[in-house]
Amino acid sequence: MAVVQSDKSVGGGEKSSTPAWSRAELASDPHADDDKPEKVRRMFASIADRYDLNNRLHSLGRDQAWRRAAVRIAAPRAGETVLDVACGTGDLSRLFARSEASSVVGVDFCPQMLEIARTKTKKDATPIRFVEADAMDLPMDDHSVDIVSIAFGIRNVADPGKAIAEFRRVLRPGGRLVILEFSTPRNKTIAWLNTLYSKRVMPISATLISRDTSGAYRYLPRSIDTFLRRDELSQLVRDSGFASVTQESLTFGVCVCHRGVAS
Repeated sequence: MAVVQSDKSVGGGEKSSTPAWSRAELASDPHADDDKPEKVRRMFASIADRYDLNNRLHSLGRDQAWRRAAVRIAAPRAGETVLDVACGTGDLSRLFARSEASSVVGVDFCPQMLEIARTKTKKDATPIRFVEADAMDLPMDDHSVDIVSIAFGIRNVADPGKAIAEFRRVLRPGGRLVILEFSTPRNKTIAWLNTLYSKRVMPISATLISRDTSGAYRYLPRSIDTFLRRDELSQLVRDSGFASVTQESLTFGVCVCHRGVAS
């Protein structure tokens, strides 16, 4: 691996000036890259300070609506504990904290993202505990939470099946898993427009806004293209011990919310 030169990023973390992803690596399957976890970590460290801005602009404001849908589908109740995995800057965690849930824990393996999450939530009425940890090795006891959520993060873990099995481990029987993930719309016209936007327009504009040198916004569309299809992801959830697995398409199928119940 090349030596990484770095400068200081938001919150005093390290921001790599060496691309995490080369064009050659992205031309193949980034999910098969042995160094994927470290590259993803470096990538998110590089874009953390402009992550929220890019999310709002390039989803045309829909990213928050998708997260609200995930909370609705999870249906938190009074007294329940929520574990928000790959929580990033804490947007979904904050929405759960405003629900009926009594306790919310956000987990992410990128400290730069967590630092922003903690700053954003300092004045929130309901406190959220943020913990640095890997989705495949959660610092939670068996059967200790009622809801596990992960928004746009399952395709970034090294082994999605292992992560989903870990989610099953920490969920109580009857607990709910909610996965938000990008998908390819089934309508051919919408799929064509979405491809044009995500592969041609977004990588250029998002890279300029974030001043990114990591290749993050070239990785995004490629990581979606090479990830599990929506039905394959639902089947993986079933195979991991979840019942009553459902899908809800959001914004013409650009995003899909998967839900399963721990059996």
